[in-house]
Amino acid sequence: SLMRVFKFGGASVKSADAVKNVAKVLREYGDGPLVVVVSAMGKMTNKMEELADAYYYEKKTKTNILEEVKSFHQNIIQELKIDEYDYYEVENLLIELECMIEKKRDVSSPFDMEYDRIVPFGELISTKIISIYLNKIGYINRWIDARNFVITTEKNRAANVLWDECVPLINNSLKPLANKQTIITQGFIGRGLNHKNTTLGREGSDYTAAIFAFALDAESVTIWKDVSGVMNADPRKFEDATLIPLLSYNEAIELAYYGASVIHPKTIQPLKNKKIPLYVKSFVDPTLSGTEVRENDSRTLNETQCYIVKENQSVV
Repeated sequence: SLMRVFKFGGASVKSADAVKNVAKVLREYGDGPLVVVVSAMGKMTNKMEELADAYYYEKKTKTNILEEVKSFHQNIIQELKIDEYDYYEVENLLIELECMIEKKRDVSSPFDMEYDRIVPFGELISTKIISIYLNKIGYINRWIDARNFVITTEKNRAANVLWDECVPLINNSLKPLANKQTIITQGFIGRGLNHKNTTLGREGSDYTAAIFAFALDAESVTIWKDVSGVMNADPRKFEDATLIPLLSYNEAIELAYYGASVIHPKTIQPLKNKKIPLYVKSFVDPTLSGTEVRENDSRTLNETQCYIVKENQSVV
Protein backbone atom coordinates (compact mmCIF):
# COMPACT_ATOMS: atom_id res chain seq x y z
CA SER A 1 0.00 0.00 0.00
CA LEU A 2 0.98 3.62 -0.42
CA MET A 3 3.74 5.26 1.60
CA ARG A 4 3.12 8.59 3.36
CA VAL A 5 5.37 11.05 5.17
CA PHE A 6 4.27 13.05 8.25
CA LYS A 7 6.21 15.90 9.78
CA PHE A 8 5.75 17.23 13.32
CA GLY A 9 7.48 20.46 14.33
CA GLY A 10 8.80 21.59 17.71
CA ALA A 11 5.48 23.08 18.88
CA SER A 12 3.74 19.72 18.42
CA VAL A 13 6.12 17.99 20.88
CA LYS A 14 6.88 20.79 23.37
CA SER A 15 5.52 18.94 26.43
CA ALA A 16 4.37 15.53 27.65
CA ASP A 17 0.77 16.44 26.79
CA ALA A 18 1.84 17.53 23.32
CA VAL A 19 3.59 14.17 22.80
CA LYS A 20 0.41 12.38 23.91
CA ASN A 21 -1.50 14.43 21.35
CA VAL A 22 0.91 13.40 18.57
CA ALA A 23 0.30 9.79 19.62
CA LYS A 24 -3.45 10.41 19.28
CA VAL A 25 -3.02 11.90 15.80
CA LEU A 26 -0.85 8.95 14.73
CA ARG A 27 -3.33 6.39 16.07
CA GLU A 28 -6.12 8.07 14.17
CA TYR A 29 -4.43 9.05 10.91
CA GLY A 30 -1.20 7.07 10.80
CA ASP A 31 -2.18 3.75 9.27
CA GLY A 32 -0.33 2.12 6.39
CA PRO A 33 3.39 2.59 5.61
CA LEU A 34 4.46 5.82 7.25
CA VAL A 35 7.66 7.78 7.84
CA VAL A 36 7.33 10.34 10.65
CA VAL A 37 9.84 13.19 10.74
CA VAL A 38 10.04 15.01 14.08
CA SER A 39 11.84 18.16 15.23
CA ALA A 40 13.52 18.93 18.53
CA MET A 41 11.05 19.54 21.39
CA GLY A 42 9.57 23.01 21.81
CA LYS A 43 12.30 25.64 21.88
CA MET A 44 15.08 23.10 22.41
CA THR A 45 16.88 23.98 19.18
CA ASN A 46 17.42 27.49 20.57
CA LYS A 47 18.73 25.95 23.79
CA MET A 48 21.08 23.66 21.84
CA GLU A 49 22.31 26.67 19.88
CA GLU A 50 23.05 28.43 23.18
CA LEU A 51 24.92 25.32 24.31
CA ALA A 52 27.01 25.21 21.12
CA ASP A 53 27.78 28.89 21.62
CA ALA A 54 28.75 28.46 25.29
CA TYR A 55 30.93 25.47 24.41
CA TYR A 56 32.68 27.17 21.53
CA TYR A 57 33.36 30.43 23.36
CA GLU A 58 34.16 28.61 26.60
CA LYS A 59 31.51 30.46 28.60
CA LYS A 60 30.75 29.76 32.26
CA THR A 61 27.06 29.32 31.39
CA LYS A 62 27.87 26.02 29.65
CA THR A 63 27.10 23.75 32.64
CA ASN A 64 23.82 25.50 33.43
CA ILE A 65 22.58 25.27 29.86
CA LEU A 66 23.44 21.56 29.77
CA GLU A 67 21.48 21.08 33.03
CA GLU A 68 18.48 22.87 31.49
CA VAL A 69 18.61 20.58 28.45
CA LYS A 70 18.79 17.50 30.67
CA SER A 71 16.05 18.45 33.11
CA PHE A 72 13.71 19.61 30.33
CA HIS A 73 13.83 16.17 28.70
CA GLN A 74 13.85 14.26 32.00
CA ASN A 75 10.67 16.04 33.13
CA ILE A 76 8.89 15.03 29.93
CA ILE A 77 10.08 11.44 30.36
CA GLN A 78 8.76 11.33 33.93
CA GLU A 79 5.41 12.75 32.89
CA LEU A 80 5.16 10.15 30.13
CA LYS A 81 5.91 7.48 32.77
CA ILE A 82 8.68 5.88 30.73
CA ASP A 83 10.51 3.45 32.99
CA GLU A 84 14.28 3.09 33.56
CA TYR A 85 14.51 0.03 31.37
CA ASP A 86 13.31 1.86 28.24
CA TYR A 87 14.76 5.19 29.14
CA TYR A 88 18.43 4.17 29.01
CA GLU A 89 18.67 5.00 25.28
CA VAL A 90 17.78 8.63 25.99
CA GLU A 91 20.15 8.61 28.98
CA ASN A 92 22.92 7.40 26.65
CA LEU A 93 22.37 10.35 24.31
CA LEU A 94 22.45 12.79 27.24
CA ILE A 95 25.68 11.21 28.51
CA GLU A 96 27.21 11.40 25.03
CA LEU A 97 26.28 15.08 24.82
CA GLU A 98 27.69 15.75 28.27
CA CYS A 99 31.01 14.05 27.44
CA MET A 100 31.25 16.11 24.27
CA ILE A 101 30.61 19.35 26.15
CA GLU A 102 33.05 18.50 28.97
CA LYS A 103 35.93 17.76 26.60
CA LYS A 104 38.24 20.57 25.69
CA ARG A 105 37.39 22.05 22.33
CA ASP A 106 39.51 21.31 19.29
CA VAL A 107 40.77 24.81 18.51
CA SER A 108 41.20 24.04 14.82
CA SER A 109 37.52 23.29 14.26
CA PRO A 110 35.29 26.22 13.20
CA PHE A 111 32.08 27.24 14.99
CA ASP A 112 29.74 25.84 12.33
CA MET A 113 31.31 22.40 12.64
CA GLU A 114 30.88 22.41 16.43
CA TYR A 115 27.31 23.61 15.93
CA ASP A 116 26.59 20.57 13.74
CA ARG A 117 28.14 18.25 16.33
CA ILE A 118 26.01 19.57 19.20
CA VAL A 119 22.66 20.87 17.90
CA PRO A 120 21.43 17.55 16.32
CA PHE A 121 21.11 16.10 19.84
CA GLY A 122 17.84 18.07 20.08
CA GLU A 123 16.32 15.94 17.31
CA LEU A 124 17.97 12.69 18.39
CA ILE A 125 16.70 12.95 21.98
CA SER A 126 13.24 14.15 20.92
CA THR A 127 12.68 11.25 18.51
CA LYS A 128 14.04 8.66 20.99
CA ILE A 129 11.56 9.82 23.63
CA ILE A 130 8.67 9.80 21.15
CA SER A 131 9.57 6.41 19.67
CA ILE A 132 9.92 4.81 23.12
CA TYR A 133 6.65 6.34 24.32
CA LEU A 134 4.75 5.20 21.21
CA ASN A 135 6.04 1.64 21.55
CA LYS A 136 5.09 1.71 25.24
CA ILE A 137 1.45 2.58 24.44
CA GLY A 138 1.30 -0.03 21.67
CA TYR A 139 1.85 2.11 18.57
CA ILE A 140 4.67 -0.02 17.22
CA ASN A 141 7.41 1.88 15.44
CA ARG A 142 11.08 1.82 14.66
CA TRP A 143 13.53 4.62 15.44
CA ILE A 144 15.91 5.42 12.59
CA ASP A 145 18.91 7.77 12.51
CA ALA A 146 18.28 10.20 9.64
CA ARG A 147 22.02 10.85 9.34
CA ASN A 148 22.41 7.41 7.78
CA PHE A 149 20.08 8.36 4.94
CA VAL A 150 20.30 12.12 4.42
CA ILE A 151 23.73 12.27 2.79
CA THR A 152 24.90 15.80 2.10
CA THR A 153 27.75 18.03 1.05
CA GLU A 154 30.16 18.87 3.86
CA LYS A 155 29.01 22.47 4.24
CA ASN A 156 28.09 22.91 7.88
CA ARG A 157 24.73 24.48 8.80
CA ALA A 158 23.66 24.78 5.15
CA ALA A 159 24.39 21.41 3.61
CA ASN A 160 23.02 20.43 0.22
CA VAL A 161 21.54 17.01 -0.34
CA LEU A 162 23.50 14.58 -2.52
CA TRP A 163 20.49 13.05 -4.26
CA ASP A 164 22.50 10.36 -6.09
CA GLU A 165 23.71 9.07 -2.72
CA CYS A 166 20.44 9.46 -0.84
CA VAL A 167 17.83 8.09 -3.15
CA PRO A 168 19.22 4.56 -3.71
CA LEU A 169 20.07 4.32 -0.01
CA ILE A 170 16.55 5.25 1.11
CA ASN A 171 15.03 2.96 -1.51
CA ASN A 172 17.15 -0.08 -0.74
CA SER A 173 17.51 0.20 3.02
CA LEU A 174 14.67 2.31 4.40
CA LYS A 175 11.73 1.38 2.18
CA PRO A 176 11.67 -2.30 3.24
CA LEU A 177 11.68 -1.25 6.92
CA ALA A 178 8.97 1.37 6.40
CA ASN A 179 6.79 -1.23 4.70
CA LYS A 180 6.95 -3.33 7.88
CA GLN A 181 6.36 -0.67 10.55
CA THR A 182 6.08 3.05 11.11
CA ILE A 183 9.46 4.82 11.05
CA ILE A 184 10.25 7.63 13.49
CA THR A 185 13.15 9.80 12.38
CA GLN A 186 14.66 13.27 12.70
CA GLY A 187 14.29 16.39 10.60
CA PHE A 188 17.09 18.92 9.96
CA ILE A 189 20.09 16.61 10.41
CA GLY A 190 22.30 14.81 7.92
CA ARG A 191 25.81 13.53 7.36
CA GLY A 192 28.53 14.50 4.92
CA LEU A 193 30.60 12.05 2.89
CA ASN A 194 33.33 12.66 5.49
CA HIS A 195 30.97 10.97 8.03
CA LYS A 196 30.61 14.20 10.02
CA ASN A 197 27.28 15.71 11.13
CA THR A 198 25.65 18.34 8.96
CA THR A 199 22.41 20.31 9.28
CA LEU A 200 20.16 21.56 6.50
CA GLY A 201 19.63 25.13 7.68
CA ARG A 202 16.44 26.84 8.82
CA GLU A 203 13.14 25.10 8.04
CA GLY A 204 15.32 22.04 7.60
CA SER A 205 12.77 19.59 9.03
CA ASP A 206 10.14 20.28 6.38
CA TYR A 207 12.89 19.80 3.81
CA THR A 208 13.81 16.42 5.36
CA ALA A 209 10.20 15.30 4.95
CA ALA A 210 10.37 16.27 1.27
CA ILE A 211 13.67 14.39 0.80
CA PHE A 212 12.20 11.16 2.20
CA ALA A 213 8.97 11.61 0.22
CA PHE A 214 10.88 12.13 -3.01
CA ALA A 215 13.14 9.12 -2.48
CA LEU A 216 10.25 6.85 -1.38
CA ASP A 217 7.89 8.05 -4.13
CA ALA A 218 5.44 8.80 -1.34
CA GLU A 219 1.74 9.31 -1.97
CA SER A 220 1.74 12.55 0.08
CA VAL A 221 3.44 14.64 2.76
CA THR A 222 1.52 16.09 5.70
CA ILE A 223 3.03 18.88 7.79
CA TRP A 224 1.21 19.06 11.14
CA LYS A 225 1.13 22.58 12.60
CA ASP A 226 -0.60 24.58 15.34
CA VAL A 227 -2.60 26.49 12.70
CA SER A 228 -5.52 25.19 10.68
CA GLY A 229 -3.52 25.31 7.44
CA VAL A 230 -1.99 27.91 5.13
CA MET A 231 -3.58 31.28 5.80
CA ASN A 232 -3.94 34.22 3.39
CA ALA A 233 -2.24 36.51 5.93
CA ASP A 234 -0.38 36.30 9.23
CA PRO A 235 -3.14 35.58 11.79
CA ARG A 236 -1.11 37.47 14.42
CA LYS A 237 -1.41 40.65 12.34
CA PHE A 238 -4.78 40.18 10.65
CA GLU A 239 -7.77 39.15 12.77
CA ASP A 240 -9.76 38.06 9.74
CA ALA A 241 -7.06 35.90 8.20
CA THR A 242 -8.70 33.00 6.38
CA LEU A 243 -7.61 29.53 5.35
CA ILE A 244 -6.51 28.81 1.79
CA PRO A 245 -7.92 25.33 1.08
CA LEU A 246 -6.05 24.68 -2.16
CA LEU A 247 -2.80 25.99 -3.64
CA SER A 248 -0.69 25.09 -6.63
CA TYR A 249 3.04 24.53 -6.05
CA ASN A 250 3.81 27.66 -8.08
CA GLU A 251 1.55 29.76 -5.87
CA ALA A 252 3.18 28.31 -2.76
CA ILE A 253 6.63 29.15 -4.16
CA GLU A 254 5.43 32.65 -4.95
CA LEU A 255 4.01 33.13 -1.45
CA ALA A 256 7.27 31.91 0.07
CA TYR A 257 9.26 34.17 -2.26
CA TYR A 258 7.31 37.22 -1.11
CA GLY A 259 7.90 36.31 2.51
CA ALA A 260 4.99 34.22 3.73
CA SER A 261 6.57 31.95 6.34
CA VAL A 262 4.51 28.96 5.32
CA ILE A 263 6.47 26.49 3.27
CA HIS A 264 10.09 26.88 2.29
CA PRO A 265 10.72 26.86 -1.51
CA LYS A 266 13.44 24.28 -0.88
CA THR A 267 10.79 21.94 0.57
CA ILE A 268 8.46 22.45 -2.38
CA GLN A 269 10.93 21.67 -5.17
CA PRO A 270 11.42 17.90 -4.66
CA LEU A 271 7.66 17.42 -4.16
CA LYS A 272 6.83 19.45 -7.25
CA ASN A 273 9.32 17.37 -9.27
CA LYS A 274 7.38 14.19 -8.51
CA LYS A 275 3.91 15.78 -8.22
CA ILE A 276 3.60 14.65 -4.59
CA PRO A 277 0.77 16.56 -2.85
CA LEU A 278 1.54 18.40 0.39
CA TYR A 279 -1.03 18.82 3.14
CA VAL A 280 -0.75 21.37 5.93
CA LYS A 281 -2.99 20.32 8.79
CA SER A 282 -3.69 21.17 12.42
CA PHE A 283 -2.48 18.85 15.17
CA VAL A 284 -4.75 20.85 17.50
CA ASP A 285 -7.84 19.88 15.48
CA PRO A 286 -6.98 17.16 12.96
CA THR A 287 -10.61 16.96 11.81
CA LEU A 288 -10.17 20.27 9.94
CA SER A 289 -9.41 19.73 6.28
CA GLY A 290 -6.39 22.07 6.23
CA THR A 291 -4.60 23.13 3.04
CA GLU A 292 -3.64 21.01 0.06
CA VAL A 293 -0.76 22.09 -2.16
CA ARG A 294 -0.58 20.24 -5.46
CA GLU A 295 0.83 20.35 -8.95
CA ASN A 296 -1.42 22.12 -11.40
CA ASP A 297 -0.93 22.97 -15.06
CA SER A 298 -2.80 26.24 -14.94
CA ARG A 299 -1.09 28.42 -12.40
CA THR A 300 -3.95 29.26 -10.09
CA LEU A 301 -5.89 27.11 -7.69
CA ASN A 302 -6.21 29.73 -4.98
CA GLU A 303 -9.08 32.22 -5.12
CA THR A 304 -8.14 34.00 -1.89
CA GLN A 305 -6.28 37.32 -1.89
CA CYS A 306 -3.08 37.12 0.12
CA TYR A 307 -1.47 39.80 2.27
CA ILE A 308 2.17 39.79 3.28
CA VAL A 309 3.58 42.36 5.67
CA LYS A 310 7.29 43.17 5.62
CA GLU A 311 8.49 45.39 8.42
CA ASN A 312 11.55 47.64 8.86
CA GLN A 313 12.65 47.28 5.30
CA SER A 314 14.78 49.54 3.15
CA VAL A 315 14.80 48.58 -0.49
CA VAL A 316 17.61 49.95 -2.62
